[in-house]
Amino acid sequence: MPIDHAIKERLTIVRARIGAAAYTAGRDASSIRLVLASKTQPSEAIRAAWEAGARDFGENYVQEAIAKRAELADLTEIRWHLIGHLQTNKAKTAANAFALIHSVDSIRLAEAIARAQPSPHVHALIEVNLGGELSKTGVAPDGVEAILDAARGKIEIDGLMTIPPPGPSAEAARPYFARLREMRDVLAIQSRLALSELSMGMTDDFDVAIEEGATIVRIGRAIFGERKK
Repeated sequence: MPIDHAIKERLTIVRARIGAAAYTAGRDASSIRLVLASKTQPSEAIRAAWEAGARDFGENYVQEAIAKRAELADLTEIRWHLIGHLQTNKAKTAANAFALIHSVDSIRLAEAIARAQPSPHVHALIEVNLGGELSKTGVAPDGVEAILDAARGKIEIDGLMTIPPPGPSAEAARPYFARLREMRDVLAIQSRLALSELSMGMTDDFDVAIEEGATIVRIGRAIFGERKK
């Protein structure tokens, strides 16, 4: 099957699953943003997804995203998200390149983005490492409030992001998604910030994430297919 037809077909299936999960949770499917995790994907695959109606694409590496932006500069209404770890020394480039940075995980990084950002304010999420995994980036739950305080008035923190530990099933991720939602609810009251976004859920568990309140799901393999090694 040609790449454009395969991607269009998979995108249709994923959107149907998003709709079904939203229905189960009594939510409006239009309140959930689908970000296509396009790390390592060639520009032609991104173009095919855009032609099928996708507009939000998530990259893990700043330089890879910059190159793709240049190659796909003719695509209108495309929004680029940084969903991978951001190094402080790349904060200035990222601040000018992405509609939303999902991976703020320290006061130092928040301050670097604030110093580098253009006007208006950069929009970002705080990445929370709920599983305490040493192999993953993200701030510990007890460090989120300090980042919110440091970012106040400097960058727009729209909500939280997490990647749960690997588990035997999607259900294993549910407690982590629920915890992130509960954390957001408490922090929104304490900080008096909306914190309306919850970026959580990927190919193997996005249905559960939506049931637990995800407003952004980051999906790659279910749309682009298995990555070539």
